[in-house]
Amino acid sequence: MTTQPARIIYTKIDEAPALATYSLLPVIKAFLKDSGVSVETWDISLVGRIIANFPDHLTEDQKIPDFLSQLGDLVKKPEANVIKLPNISASIPQLEGAIKELKSKGYDIPDYPAEAKTEVERALQARFAKVLGSAVNPVLREGNSDRRAAASVKKFGQKNPHRMMKDWPEVSKSCVAHMTAKDFYGNEQSKTMTSARDVKIEFVGDAGTSKVLKEKTALLAGEVIDVSVMNVKALREFYAAQIKIAQENEVLLSLHLKATMMKVSDPIMFGHCVSVYYKDVLEKHAEVIKDLGVNVNNGLGDLYAKIENLPEAKKSEIIYDIEAVYETQPKLAMVDSSKGITNLHVPNNIIIDASMPVVVRDGGRMWGPDDQLQDTIAMVPDRCYATIYQEAIEDCKKHGAFNPSTMGSVSNVGLMAQKAEEYGSHDKTFEAPGEGVIRVVDQGGEVLLELKVETGDIFRMCQTKNAPIQDCL
Repeated sequence: MTTQPARIIYTKIDEAPALATYSLLPVIKAFLKDSGVSVETWDISLVGRIIANFPDHLTEDQKIPDFLSQLGDLVKKPEANVIKLPNISASIPQLEGAIKELKSKGYDIPDYPAEAKTEVERALQARFAKVLGSAVNPVLREGNSDRRAAASVKKFGQKNPHRMMKDWPEVSKSCVAHMTAKDFYGNEQSKTMTSARDVKIEFVGDAGTSKVLKEKTALLAGEVIDVSVMNVKALREFYAAQIKIAQENEVLLSLHLKATMMKVSDPIMFGHCVSVYYKDVLEKHAEVIKDLGVNVNNGLGDLYAKIENLPEAKKSEIIYDIEAVYETQPKLAMVDSSKGITNLHVPNNIIIDASMPVVVRDGGRMWGPDDQLQDTIAMVPDRCYATIYQEAIEDCKKHGAFNPSTMGSVSNVGLMAQKAEEYGSHDKTFEAPGEGVIRVVDQGGEVLLELKVETGDIFRMCQTKNAPIQDCL
């Protein structure tokens, strides 16, 4: 039996973490110089994943291996030693931007078909799905996550507290707003498999029509499956109500989702907010917007990008009508007030686990169009996420800003191994094609789980294997 030379795989990734690579990777290589342990860099960046998945028309010099798939095999072996840095959970606008950049550098990559109408386009869309959203973690995570501050790091932080915490005002109008019914939290059902079996997900309409949404999902004995649905009528009513409240209370309106990891469900929820807030302009120019192929799930930025090709007069008219919306609606929280980039421009600009802690840090406020911090209604529609952030805000209103020199730590142990929970939900998330039910049925015809749906409702199924559950316990 031959033994492989010891090696560490260091992942090449995107954006900010790449800065760490330039300082950290040379240190690692220098430390291991005479150890006999080699360090290899494997490209799992968004661009790298695109190139690896679309080699069809590339030159040999342009092609790179599918390092992500190779890592997926490697992490199941005892000799695996991987330093995996954070990577982009790419949204469609980011994907389209990366494709455009690759094309400009001579890479013959196909365009992403936003509206897939043919079998060829649907197949292409399915290939791109492998690089969208949280494409890396579900492949590499064979273990659950365990995130906690080392004692030495925590003590250093307490001894040398950062100064980013802003004081909370004596009276704050800020709050987290969430739905009270008909969200994913309220509709969830689950079932534990007593035996291994295959299941399909199908829609059965009230009118007698049926459609298989996913033909086959293999389940193991002891595996837990759960289903839930977001009622979009209730979601849109929630958005409309919060828009009215924000206007009455003269506070900013903001939306906090996770459209990167939850790459199917949350962009749809984002799009509903865009269409409710900008209802007047979208309805007035509906025909032109349809002809342009604007997808509100990609945010207002998609509208701005696609009207660039219109005659100047029509383009100016639409821009004028967009600006007119801000005269009658509450002010939006800004991502970049100097450039006019709002909270609703691009779905991946506001990621809840990054955006809400900043709201708490900044005294319950966000940046407004006037480049000043202002109170905000933070819309977090689903109660699975919302209540923990509201509790933090209520605590700060009562006791003031958190103090980094005295506050404790919370260990974050996440059930996510082997595509557990939401990590494996992407190919089992669908918009209901009509009124009826969406159900999970095994090969013997037994209905395991079933939910009533209305047209456009967002159905989601997750599965969690027994081994990750036992590991968490």
